[in-house]
Amino acid sequence: MSNSKLRDNVERWLIHESHSFEFVKNEENSFHILVKHAGKEGLPVEIFEPKKQPGIIVVGSKVIMKNNQIARFLGFNPEEKKRFENKVADYCYSIQAVHRMIEEDGKQKIGVFVILDDKGDINQQSLFEAVNKVTEMHEKTARFLLKTF
Repeated sequence: MSNSKLRDNVERWLIHESHSFEFVKNEENSFHILVKHAGKEGLPVEIFEPKKQPGIIVVGSKVIMKNNQIARFLGFNPEEKKRFENKVADYCYSIQAVHRMIEEDGKQKIGVFVILDDKGDINQQSLFEAVNKVTEMHEKTARFLLKTF
């Protein structure tokens, strides 16, 4: 599936499901879409195709740490930060989420992602199953942070 065909399909599927979305400029991706209210929770979800991995769709959401959590995290020494990041990694692994620690807009965030990499299996149903899974993982990760941090 060509890059523009993949993007066109995702756009068509989002329109078909009545999702409001916008294209985001991101040099690392062939296309990058922000769905404003997705899944059961109505969370912002990003859908993109990395330029370095054509034909792969990444569906993700970012859990923004609360201000008191960010302050605490920023006060950590390198060893404590590493321990915290390992704890997050272990948790994300347990819920089958690909994750990444992100610092963006002055906030500390944890991105949780589902990767659709089987070209024959990227369709409207698999995309929206991934969106629902990502919103569920977002909520679980947010609860995990509240309980453990």
